[in-house]
Amino acid sequence: MMSSSVSNSLSPIKWITKNLFNTWFNSILTLVSLVFIIWFSNGFVTWVLLQAEWGVIGANLRLFFVGQYPVNLLWRAWISLAIILSLIGFSWGNLSQSSNLFNPVKLTFLGFISLVIALLGIPISLVSSAKLLGILGLFIIFALVGQKIKQNFPNFSNWLSLIWGLTFFFLLGLLQGAFFLRPVRLDDFSGLILTIFVAIVSIFLSFPFGVLLALGRQSALPMIRWLSIAYIELIRGLPLIGILFMAQVMLPLILPEDMRIQRVIRAIAGFTLFSAAYLAENVRGGLQSIPKGQTEAAKALGLNSFFVLILVVLPQALRVVIPTIVGQFISLFKDTSLLAIVGLVDLLGMSQSILANPKFIGRYGEVYIFVAAIYWLFCYSMSLLSRQLENK
Repeated sequence: MMSSSVSNSLSPIKWITKNLFNTWFNSILTLVSLVFIIWFSNGFVTWVLLQAEWGVIGANLRLFFVGQYPVNLLWRAWISLAIILSLIGFSWGNLSQSSNLFNPVKLTFLGFISLVIALLGIPISLVSSAKLLGILGLFIIFALVGQKIKQNFPNFSNWLSLIWGLTFFFLLGLLQGAFFLRPVRLDDFSGLILTIFVAIVSIFLSFPFGVLLALGRQSALPMIRWLSIAYIELIRGLPLIGILFMAQVMLPLILPEDMRIQRVIRAIAGFTLFSAAYLAENVRGGLQSIPKGQTEAAKALGLNSFFVLILVVLPQALRVVIPTIVGQFISLFKDTSLLAIVGLVDLLGMSQSILANPKFIGRYGEVYIFVAAIYWLFCYSMSLLSRQLENK
């Protein structure tokens, strides 16, 4: 405790001296790293501010986000975006541990986003910028509403997962044409909307499948145990792209001739089968970390094997492996970039289509940096959500 308090009281200069210049080797390494960072930052900033032509992003924002989704039905995408960001703000306000949601740093960040949205009105349209600013306002309003509800109903956060699940099915019906709306095939989805749809559905399907496989591998029944082991080892020994091709080519061959599954569903099947095998090993690690005394104590209280598993073992095991499970989900989200290889136009595939346009030839840096920023935003958001879940 004494050393911790001393380290926390170090001034910045003393901390730098102690951690970065404490030996001759660390001093040389620090100086070389600083030179490299300055050189790279100078060249990158110069390119971003003076040489890059960011007009390619503004001119193709609709293609990046919704791809070839029918233009006359884009109001569905706008409503979906408003609902999603409103629910994100509500969840953030309801789960936040801080009483001050919008401190100066967060207000500055929101102001920067507003400035970027306003500048986007130059290459796209002022109407679209006004819609985006309105949606940002909904995000702030619902964040404050979520915080207010948390103060009055502290346990309301337990219902958030159910609300998100129902919202997903509602938005899917809205985009696909339920509720007596004009139908839109899943294969007509493209761009970011296809990436998000495939990732979310694959995550929701692979998680319970992976848990069942982990339990099957731990089963006392030899047949179930060996079948689970065979599946896990077989899938983990195959590349994902091979499984995706098999799902696209082989799945229609084993189905009746009059049954035709859309390509998006086949891709989801491939992602689910692949990710479930890795999730099973992650969950199995959590199951092995639970002491046998927990099971024995639960049985001594009169619980049968099913309730011991559901109420005692699984909650503790899943809590232990939350970081690895979220890491697998993040990996799955990034793996959706392989959809372009099997004939589906996801976010990365749409960027390649844009670069094939003669007007935007050579704009690789701008397009791929924008796509990378989108992937990073979603993956970092998933990481933050896992931290909130661990703290809760």
